[in-house]
Amino acid sequence: MQRAYSVTDGGAVSEMAIVDTFTKLIFGEERDYSARELLIIQAFRSVDANVLLDNHRDMGEYLRALGVREMIHLVSRVQEQLVAGMASLTGKNGHALTASASQKAMNRRAH
Repeated sequence: MQRAYSVTDGGAVSEMAIVDTFTKLIFGEERDYSARELLIIQAFRSVDANVLLDNHRDMGEYLRALGVREMIHLVSRVQEQLVAGMASLTGKNGHALTASASQKAMNRRAH
């Protein structure tokens, strides 16, 4: 399963990594989540207000109730959110911004 967490071209998290994380949530695996899984969970919260304040167990119950088409659409939306997040942390030349440059960019958008 290590391949499921690989980064695709352009720095996007693979659909399989998202599905694997959702599966952990669905089956209530309350063990430690990796940084990548926590990023996926945060993106999930960002794209679906229904789970914004839910704990992991409640998020799993929500996912369990989704139909196949809804799940496919959700995976796509989470992946788009992750790509958008990566794009905001990347400079024009495609290189990652330094921490201070990234923080400045975040501060500009907040005001």
